[in-house]
Amino acid sequence: MFQFLNSENGIKLAKNFKYIILLSPLKNPIRGCSTKRVLEPAYKPAQVEANNRRKVVEKPTGGVDEGRKFSLLLPPPNVTGELHLGHALTCALQDVLVRWKEKQGCVGLWIPGMDHAGIATQVVVEKKLQKERKLSRHDLGREQFLREIWAWKEVNGESIRGDLKGMGSRMDWDREYFTMDERQTRALKEAFVRLFDGGLIYRDKSLVNWSCSLESAISDIEVENVEISGPTPVDVPGYSGKVTFGEMVDIAYKVQDSKEEIVISTTRPETLLGDVAVAVNPNDGRYGHLKNNRTMLWHPVRKEEIPLIFDESVDPEFGTGAVKITPAHDRYDYDMAKKHRLPLVEVIDSKGTILEDFGPFSKLPRYEARTKMMHYLANISLLRGTKPHSMILPVCSRSKDVIEFLLRPQWFVRCEKMARRAVEAVHCGQLKIVPNNFEKDWFRWLENCHDWCISRQLWWGHRIPAYEVKCGSNTTWIAARSMEEAQQKAQLLLKSKDFEIIQDPDVLDTWFSSSLLPFSALGWPDDSDDRKRFYPLDLMETGHDILFFWVARMVMLGQELTGQLPFREILLHGIICDENGRKMSKSLGNVIKPNQVVQGISLEKLNREAEASHRSGILSPSELKKSIAGQRKMFPNGIPECGTDALRFTLCSSNIKNHFINFNVQECYTNKLFFNKIWQATRYTLGCAEKFDPKGKQLSKDSLTEMDRWILSRLSNTIASFRSALESYNFHLATAALKTFFYSNFCDVYLETTKVLMKEEHYSIATNHCLVLQQCLALGLYHLEVFTPYLVAELQPHLPSPDLSFSPEDWIDATLESDIDQLLEICQSVRQTKSESPIPIARKHNPVVHILSKSDQLSSLLQRQAENIRQLTLCNGVVLHRNEDAFNAGKFTAKSTASHVCSFGVVTNLQPQQKQADMGNSKKLVKFEMELERLLGTVNNEGYRKSASEAVQRKHAERIKQLRVQIEDMRKIVI
Repeated sequence: MFQFLNSENGIKLAKNFKYIILLSPLKNPIRGCSTKRVLEPAYKPAQVEANNRRKVVEKPTGGVDEGRKFSLLLPPPNVTGELHLGHALTCALQDVLVRWKEKQGCVGLWIPGMDHAGIATQVVVEKKLQKERKLSRHDLGREQFLREIWAWKEVNGESIRGDLKGMGSRMDWDREYFTMDERQTRALKEAFVRLFDGGLIYRDKSLVNWSCSLESAISDIEVENVEISGPTPVDVPGYSGKVTFGEMVDIAYKVQDSKEEIVISTTRPETLLGDVAVAVNPNDGRYGHLKNNRTMLWHPVRKEEIPLIFDESVDPEFGTGAVKITPAHDRYDYDMAKKHRLPLVEVIDSKGTILEDFGPFSKLPRYEARTKMMHYLANISLLRGTKPHSMILPVCSRSKDVIEFLLRPQWFVRCEKMARRAVEAVHCGQLKIVPNNFEKDWFRWLENCHDWCISRQLWWGHRIPAYEVKCGSNTTWIAARSMEEAQQKAQLLLKSKDFEIIQDPDVLDTWFSSSLLPFSALGWPDDSDDRKRFYPLDLMETGHDILFFWVARMVMLGQELTGQLPFREILLHGIICDENGRKMSKSLGNVIKPNQVVQGISLEKLNREAEASHRSGILSPSELKKSIAGQRKMFPNGIPECGTDALRFTLCSSNIKNHFINFNVQECYTNKLFFNKIWQATRYTLGCAEKFDPKGKQLSKDSLTEMDRWILSRLSNTIASFRSALESYNFHLATAALKTFFYSNFCDVYLETTKVLMKEEHYSIATNHCLVLQQCLALGLYHLEVFTPYLVAELQPHLPSPDLSFSPEDWIDATLESDIDQLLEICQSVRQTKSESPIPIARKHNPVVHILSKSDQLSSLLQRQAENIRQLTLCNGVVLHRNEDAFNAGKFTAKSTASHVCSFGVVTNLQPQQKQADMGNSKKLVKFEMELERLLGTVNNEGYRKSASEAVQRKHAERIKQLRVQIEDMRKIVI
């Protein structure tokens, strides 16, 4: 609003004062640090962070209530590389909450850690080995490959730890965990054994998502559903050329003992090898004549009969209305086969090749078999054509392989009973979800919860503590915490020592180990002091995208294994997107790393980082090309240095409860400039306090000016808004309140008005100004610190201790704020009119503002605040009018209205303009006319007259009256 300094250099602020370090050393009430440095002329985030890095992450001592605690756990970043903005958002939000709770006297516990990230880590290290040494994990062998991963984990783990601390995260590092450390391994084995012995873990051969390149089952969250519109060539791992998807193939099945045929449509002709039936809807008239007979079809490859079955779930509108049933490779078909008691014929093995006993197709890679199948069917005259088809292609997010659905023996957790408890916890209010619109997702997922596949065919991860025991022709499975315990259990079970025992080579799903963290990170299964004191956690804060995959499973296992909910409240934040609302993707080149925002980075270096990712095998050649093109479009001038505080503040300035959060680098840079405003305001305050020493003085309403009392009222309202916002997790409202106070109220208005009387001849008033300046900065920074710990750590030692006994309700003055708001609207209108004048009016034009008041109350206010009006409008004089004729006789360079009771004009040494009404006034008039039209439409609505309260109707009627007056005044000026 009112700029009083160049935001980058801030030199103007202190030009009237020789800056010397303030008084004697003042103890920092937040950190207990008395060391002070001379404040630089401008805010430099890198220097400020270097100065205060250690101080910012230190836990506070003293002033806490041992009976009150606030505990939460950092969702563990995958140990696969650098932090992304999603991690930065989580860190910022949780750190704000921890710092605020500690300011309220709570003992804060914030547990950091990292996840071993089974699939993600194995894929990254495999790509690195292949790119750098041309080796696969099979070339190294399991033990050597795991040593490679552990070495890689140590390097990247240290990098992530440094990034977390660099974010200013005040975590309890002495409680840090890694999901494969000894303590977590012990907890995981204990959990598995208890669940197995309780009948909640079982082994079964079932249909799972399968990545052929990984040779492992994967979870639904690791499957990306890619939309394909018509024939589309796609890169598939293991194939030299691209494979085309998005085609529907029509194939004829001959009806036995008949000349008829039934045509089915499929996008996967290679799976015809596993067809066990063809299904149609019983109400489909095209096949009604076949309904009462046991109709059999001839399989053209297996040379055997398969049945035609009737089921109402078949969509008659899809294709020909006849669908092939391939239960070993399709979820829908699998359920259909169970319902109709059909056999399962497996076609594809774990590596993606066709199994034996399929004639010419045996041992072919599955997509080579597809091509051969098309030729085969054409040669025997069963191919009826192909056509474009839109489809969803399931792709492994890690390996980029197309997912197969394969029958594999896996370990499962029975979820039905645990899911019911988790649903009930939310229904009865024991567990709260914020925002509550996610409750419907919670109920939808858990009320239809399938058993959870927890085994993975990987090398990196927790080896499943299950043992296969073979005794003669009999095989059984047991769970045990060690091989010794397994042998003891086997002996007791078999009453014999004559058996073979082998541990399952598979590893557990990473989500299984991370689902134990709320209690395993506190020492479970031991009854530790930490667990007694801090469990259940007070809050689980994380992204809404893992509400089911992680949060729900933590709740289910927590209730099952500890008999308690693992936390009382769930806070979910949105997904970080770029400024255009697009999901961040390497292929789009719009991925932004926190350190790039903090430190700044040139476009050239962004490109080099993408090229380095390509060299290490992370980006494919096509992804590299797209990434560099995207970077050039998004960041043609690179990313400017913003600093950690600006990144934190910007992330918290979005409504985190929204489904998606758009991140704008320019907004982050603007916040850096905002912090420079606070920096310069501090320097100005210190310079004033050096000259007019307020030490020992107390705030007293009786001795303060209107503007002193106004800014303290605004400070009080800001503190109230801040507290209310954080209690309801509306971080964006807290940042908005602080930014409005510091920027619009304190720097642009109040600080400017202090310059009027900051003089020796007004020593008493100047001293009070200094006292108010210090109080506003000290208390404002005290609250701002939860968002900007580095900035406050640097500035706070230079200021008196914040008066924490300050009672906002004692200083809030709604009437005074309303008056000053009216005054500021007038000043803003004057400045705007000056800038929009045909020749923009500057100080060198000797501007004098003439203000016409039609209100006694406003006239009195203007009289009292005339000097402040002069200062805030950047004019050389103020003339007040009550007589409209005398006012209209003035020869103004520019003229306009500020409200229905106030008009103004500016006299300068410029020649008066022939056309006084500029574009600004015309726009104003249109705006007022539109507002009046809208309001009239509202109040003339019959429903409004019935439903709107009397107070609302009075308010609208008053506004309509004001608009009509102001429109009349504006028309006089414009015409």
